[in-house]
Amino acid sequence: MALLNFKKRDTGAAQTVNPQVEAFLQDYSIEVMPRTAEKVENFRDLLPAGTRVYIAHIEGTPIEDMVATAKRLNAEGFPVMPHFPARIIKDEATLADWIARYRGEADVKQALMLAGGVAKPHGDFHSSMQLLETGLFDKAGFTSLHVAGHPEGNKDIDPDGSTKNVFEALQWKQKFSERTDAKMALATQFAFEAKPIIQWANGLKAAGIDLPIHIGIAGPAKLQTLIKFAIACGVGPSLKVLQKRAMDVSKLLLPYEPTDVVAELAAYKAENPDFNITNVHFFPLGGIKTNATWAINNGGASAKPVNS
Repeated sequence: MALLNFKKRDTGAAQTVNPQVEAFLQDYSIEVMPRTAEKVENFRDLLPAGTRVYIAHIEGTPIEDMVATAKRLNAEGFPVMPHFPARIIKDEATLADWIARYRGEADVKQALMLAGGVAKPHGDFHSSMQLLETGLFDKAGFTSLHVAGHPEGNKDIDPDGSTKNVFEALQWKQKFSERTDAKMALATQFAFEAKPIIQWANGLKAAGIDLPIHIGIAGPAKLQTLIKFAIACGVGPSLKVLQKRAMDVSKLLLPYEPTDVVAELAAYKAENPDFNITNVHFFPLGGIKTNATWAINNGGASAKPVNS
């Protein structure tokens, strides 16, 4: 099976839906930012009922914009999971204020904890574990707490290229999941190749880490766009694949679609129902509408928008 799927857009009849993919895309989630959400007139035209929407908190984004986006999405009927990047949160008082705003103004009950991409912490926090240890999320009644997963490792955490510190952090988070009332899961960085993802997920399970995995998938986008985001996000092996593809001018201008990687993961899930990857999480790098359209074309009933 080809690693990446580059093809011209189909302008003909409706595609036949792969039933394994349809099942795999059930309850998928998608990520937005306040500025990208503003471009969408009505999310109900694009997303299935109850779709979880993560809101990425990029350094410099005012908390007011984050809360306003969360409030809007919640009003449209979508459960919201904002990012809490530890390194841009000054102190516990700031964290408590963010939590109070999300709960009081937007009825948010879910959060994704991550270290955050900034090199130097803005204050007291540098890891998602420190955020969890405050106990503020449990105290505020959050029902779902997700933490980051890295199928290709994370050089911010393991500069030597190993997975030692990442693995130790996951073991800690596994133990934390056993003492919190909230449901926990891993939401991962995006990757482009199914086999290493499967190997990574099975390795976690064999090591006793049984948190459900929401696998990150890059939505349809131009190859140049993917390379830009892969560099920014520290994606390693996948970046090498994209760079190799970029050397072929005939493929450089064709759009990437995640058809093959999703189909391969879906087939493995169908053959192994207890596989610990339970959901797909889309990074709409080529645009929210473009990503939602791909899901609608490939996901059948699992991707049917509310307004359809």
